[in-house]
Parts: sequence; structure tokens; C-alpha cells
Amino acid sequence: MNMKKLNTMILAVLLTLLFTQTTYAKTAQEIDTEVDAAIEKFKKDIPGGANFLQKTKGYLVFPSVIKAGLIVGGKYDEGSLRVNGVTKHYYDMTAASIGFQAGAQEYSMLIAYLSDAALANFVKSNGWEAGVDGSITVSDWGKSKDISSMSFEKPIIAFIYGEKGLMASISIAGTKFRRIAP
Repeated sequence: MNMKKLNTMILAVLLTLLFTQTTYAKTAQEIDTEVDAAIEKFKKDIPGGANFLQKTKGYLVFPSVIKAGLIVGGKYDEGSLRVNGVTKHYYDMTAASIGFQAGAQEYSMLIAYLSDAALANFVKSNGWEAGVDGSITVSDWGKSKDISSMSFEKPIIAFIYGEKGLMASISIAGTKFRRIAP
């Protein structure tokens, strides 16, 4: 089988998986249980994580982002927006990419909203794309730094943690977030 046919087959499989996401949608209770575990992991693994979360206006948590690709790639997960520790809405995130990439990875992502305006803009939007609709900084805090004492310039900060697997890079640019009703 030549490379062109293989790439076409991979693209067809990934596109099929991308458009069948609602078939395997989780219930609200399943999402909340996974989000609770991801928040506890954030608090445990990231120095100052618990104090930092208390200072935020809200945070969007995706507990198990799956990213995979071989030239054509994609990622997907379902999570919830928490304000004052209470779930307000549920969201999914999707992204597709084409380029030099190979591998698979799973990680958790927490997007913290540090201002009321940033949180309100996200909530009122009907679909939101990172890097287009919002200015997000992906935090590179280092494992020994206490994030509760750090100052951030942007009103939206993304934390990626608990990585498993091997993938060339992690980016949230071009990732689409959409409100769902599980």
C-alpha cells in the first residue's frame, strides 16, 4: 500500500471519529466525577494549586484530553465550567490539525479565568476558539514553583498537567470549545 492511500485512510478514520463524538457522550454525572478527580490532581500536583483556584473567577476543566495523530491529528474531551466550585455549564473541546505529527497523548487541562470580563465573555459566547476569540497564555510554571504567588499578565491562563504518552507538542491554538447539554 502506498503512502498516499495510507494517509487517505487515516484521514477518513480520524474524520469519522471526529464526527461521531456525540455517540459516546458522557452523562453530566460522569463528567462531574472526572472533573472532580482532575481538580484534586491539580491541587495535589501543582504547588499552590488550591490557593490559586480560590483566587480565580472560574475555571474550565477537561479531565482527559485525548490527542493523537499521524500527519492528520485531532483531540477531544468533555468537561465543565466551575464558578465558586459549582458546575455552571458543560463543554466539549475539539481540534484537528494537519502537519508533521506522530503519536498519542492524554492530559488534563484547566483554563482559569482571572477576570469577571474574561469569564463573562466566555460564558456568553456560542462556541469559542482559542487563539481567535480569546487571548490565552499556556502556563509554563515549572514543577517547583508555587503558582499562587505568581502574577499573570493575561486574564485567561491554561494549565496542562498529568501528561501520558508521547506527542511532539501541546498547543491550544485552534481548539474549539462548545457548550453541550449532557
